[in-house]
Amino acid sequence: MKKYWSELAKTLRPYEPGEQPQDREYLKLNTNENPFPPSGLVLDRIKESVSDSLRLYPDPNSNKLKGVIANYYKIEKENVFVGNGSDEVLAFSFLAFFENRTAISFPEITYSFYPVYCNIFQIEYRTFRLDYDFSIDIDEIYVNSGGIIFPNPNAPTGIYLEISEIEVILTRFPEIVVVIDEAYIDFGGVSCIELTKTYQNLLVVQTFSKSRSLAGLRVGFAIGHTSLIQALNTVKNSFNSYPLDSIATDGAIAAIEDKDYFSHCCRQIVESREFLMEELILLSFMVLPSKANFLFIKHEKMDAFMLFSKLKENGILVRHFRQPVVNEFLRVTVGKKEEMILLVKCIKLIFEAHHV
Repeated sequence: MKKYWSELAKTLRPYEPGEQPQDREYLKLNTNENPFPPSGLVLDRIKESVSDSLRLYPDPNSNKLKGVIANYYKIEKENVFVGNGSDEVLAFSFLAFFENRTAISFPEITYSFYPVYCNIFQIEYRTFRLDYDFSIDIDEIYVNSGGIIFPNPNAPTGIYLEISEIEVILTRFPEIVVVIDEAYIDFGGVSCIELTKTYQNLLVVQTFSKSRSLAGLRVGFAIGHTSLIQALNTVKNSFNSYPLDSIATDGAIAAIEDKDYFSHCCRQIVESREFLMEELILLSFMVLPSKANFLFIKHEKMDAFMLFSKLKENGILVRHFRQPVVNEFLRVTVGKKEEMILLVKCIKLIFEAHHV
């Protein structure tokens, strides 16, 4: 019953996360989670955080975490903003930079939370076409955009846009904010953070959920010019002055400090990704080139939804998107190599059963 719903609530179409069924044990390759646990240093630090101090509010500015992030990326603490996962940071960015402006631009195939934010904040948007190979063509970006946002690597395609191309965008659109969503940057791409020292209109958003195995803690951050960070803080403090709890803050700091473990996990995932790509190509899959911790794949002889369903029957979850253009693709999270071997074996058995 929607009797008491606001008119806005009635019109919303929420973001749909990857399913997480509870009926049995699954190999989860549908939510781009890291297959490796958090580092031991993170777990130890979190245990230390569970103490009598939990009766106190956390630092509303997360100054210690900002300082650690700033030191890691060789920037100033004033250029860092932190929030409850990168999704919250992105939501604040839409409010801080895009509201009441000309229609913003993002790719026609991209992170499906962007139109959700536009809907809830009543921001107009236009999507620009991708090239034939699903790469971003910067010449397709709407010339009168009120703002630009896209993931790099893009999601769900995994395709990476070179920094030189992003710099062209920043130069071409100096009067609007360009948000680069780098949730997957640590799996093979080069971050745009260095460009924030030159371009005042660039905001780079990252997360601890993917490469640092902390999806359960909900920690995200943004880096940009001080004026952009001030706008984000204004929005944040008008909504929730304490977005990060003390446990999440301590865990995130430890994750940055454990550089060796971070590098090891990223390297292992990249190796698994390359292995899986080679195996799927041998099975006649079309596999888009990926710099993320997932692959976007398509098979000409088997319907994507059928393969998705058969894999689920066999205890393996992958992601299927229903929207046109990509409804014949599956997005597969890259796991440990032994998990990728299991996935390939399962696909082979499904193909044999269906004479593919």
